[in-house]
Amino acid sequence: MDKNLQEHYSRIRKLLALILVFNWAVAIAKILYGLFSRCESMTADGFHSLSDGTSNIIGIIGINLACQPTDKDHPYGHKKYETLFSLAIAAVLFILAFNLAKEGIKHLSHPLTAQVDLRSFLVMIITLAINFWVMNYEMKKGRTLKSDILISDALHTKADIFTSLSVIVSLVLIKLGFPIIDPIVTIMISLFIAHAGYDIVKQSSAVLCDTAAILDDKKIIDIVMGIKEVRTCHKIRSRGRPDDIYLDLHVQVNPDMHIDNAHKISEEIEEAIKRGIPEVTDVIVHMEPKEKS
Repeated sequence: MDKNLQEHYSRIRKLLALILVFNWAVAIAKILYGLFSRCESMTADGFHSLSDGTSNIIGIIGINLACQPTDKDHPYGHKKYETLFSLAIAAVLFILAFNLAKEGIKHLSHPLTAQVDLRSFLVMIITLAINFWVMNYEMKKGRTLKSDILISDALHTKADIFTSLSVIVSLVLIKLGFPIIDPIVTIMISLFIAHAGYDIVKQSSAVLCDTAAILDDKKIIDIVMGIKEVRTCHKIRSRGRPDDIYLDLHVQVNPDMHIDNAHKISEEIEEAIKRGIPEVTDVIVHMEPKEKS
């Protein structure tokens, strides 16, 4: 495998391992104190954070598969495994959302009496601050490395931030004498989690279903038309992940051109596109004769 690609996936694995430690530390703090204080929404938020750690593990497995070199059965490589495992993260979110909603609905008629004190707020504020840092750091690195796994995981953590804010509000209302708020917030948390899962499915399915990876053809046309002896460029199609785009296009040249020259122009076009759009990893140029007017 290419050395740069090895380094790329190695960086993603290290980031996921680091974030896994933070996520599970946050989860354990919320779950233990939530159980101790009988605060259902805090415990639910803790399990949400625990699912963040689970998604990290899924991500590491996906990255290990995605970094495998091309072979006879996978001539285009294994990078889509990263996108596929992003869907596994979404599946974990949907299962978690369903279970939390079920528990919240069950306790609407018989809410538990939670013990809310200063320690409850300290646990939530500290873990919220950690989640906020993790989300920003992971999203920034995910965009820099163009990693579906990191971006999906950051969206997961973003949902955790919203749920933590909901829990803090519920703690205030429970303290004021409204215990019914606890199961209601638990149901709200389940909706936040389900929405995060939907966002991941939407992004991942766009890659797996070969949605156009480059929506604006103008940049490609400008690059191709800058090549000498190219007459027109059309039928441009693109697919793939943001960091692994496959492109094919039709180019018209002089009908009297020798095949050797046409082949050289094809190579020039491929090199120029890859220079101009580094995310493009493969270009197929269909050469056509331009009819004389």
